[in-house]
Amino acid sequence: MIGIIVGAVAILGIGVYAPAMLLGPLPAVTVQTVAGGATGAPASAPLALPEAGASALAVVGDDGAATVLATAGDPEIVPMGGAAKLVTVLATLDSLPLPVPGEGEGPLIKIGPADYTDYLRYEADGSRALQVSPGDSWTERDVVRAIMLTSSNNHADTLARWAFGTVDAYVDGANAWLADAGFTSSTVADTTGLSGENTTTADELARLTALVLENPSLAAMLDEPDQTVLGSHSAPDLVDRDNSDGVREITRSYTDQAGLASVFTTEVRVEGANAPSRIIGVMLLMPDYETLDPAIAAAVASVTASAAPVTVISQGTVYAKATSAWGSTSDLIATVDRAEAPWGGSIGEASISVEPFTTSSSARDIGRVTVATGADEVSSPLRLSTEIRDPGPIWRLTHPFPVINAFIEAQG
Repeated sequence: MIGIIVGAVAILGIGVYAPAMLLGPLPAVTVQTVAGGATGAPASAPLALPEAGASALAVVGDDGAATVLATAGDPEIVPMGGAAKLVTVLATLDSLPLPVPGEGEGPLIKIGPADYTDYLRYEADGSRALQVSPGDSWTERDVVRAIMLTSSNNHADTLARWAFGTVDAYVDGANAWLADAGFTSSTVADTTGLSGENTTTADELARLTALVLENPSLAAMLDEPDQTVLGSHSAPDLVDRDNSDGVREITRSYTDQAGLASVFTTEVRVEGANAPSRIIGVMLLMPDYETLDPAIAAAVASVTASAAPVTVISQGTVYAKATSAWGSTSDLIATVDRAEAPWGGSIGEASISVEPFTTSSSARDIGRVTVATGADEVSSPLRLSTEIRDPGPIWRLTHPFPVINAFIEAQG
């Protein structure tokens, strides 16, 4: 009788245990990162910004927004000088936009006594002014061109007075516009930037300048300053210091409070890109031209060098090792090369993500490696260098606990 019971238990055990072990889930492999990856990538060329003043470099993305690449000098809020005129133009065009080039010149703005008085006052003070006469009519585009190209202080007042009623009303409206647009460190106190209470940070001014370049009418003025329509008022380009070096100065000014201030832009071609990248540079509180002009040249040269693509991820590089409970091992390798222009930024550590798996061939993606490259990041799929197979029936039957644990975890 006892023999019959033992036999029955044995038969039942074999009938239950064997199928459970043979058909049950396997424990997931263990993945451990390995040293290497991005550590072998060459460093990006550094960006050069002056120690004096407050400076920033930014690259304009496909969405038109500026990503700040580097800052130097004073990171706090400082006077912005003539760059305040960019706010005058942007805040006005937000509610009274210019037609796109070729589709009209905008409304006529009549020159009144206050506009003429402004011209005489700025002229007497030795500030930048462009002649107007009482009774003249300027188109909106002509007034904006006078501000953008000649940095005319009297035209900045004229535009604000036309759009907002008074300069004081403009100041209130422009500061509200800045706050609504997310420029929390920028404040204006007049239309011209002559007051030291027109303040910003270098990085925020770079982001604000991107809005100027995004506006097709303003961008056209900067790209083709001599392009005018028949009958338009003359606005000589007094802002750009040298149009032969590929650098377009958008503002260049001097005030006692802000020192020399320059906002400039240039294009840098990145290997493999469909179009050149637009770079914005900001330099505020610069002490003299002997410091400013070489600093602009050095910044442009460095950002051009930093645009050279760096191979960040190389095909075949091992980023992790997979180990199974039954002793099989395999490397996780990148499947493609990835290069990026780090724009002077440091190349970060590689991070990997792998979905849990038990077995896999070497022909399918099982994860991804991602490396930060300054303002951006690159990534590549990961695959096994050699496949990890099912361990087979003998291992399953002789290792019940890993299979049982895997089954329990699968139920959770």
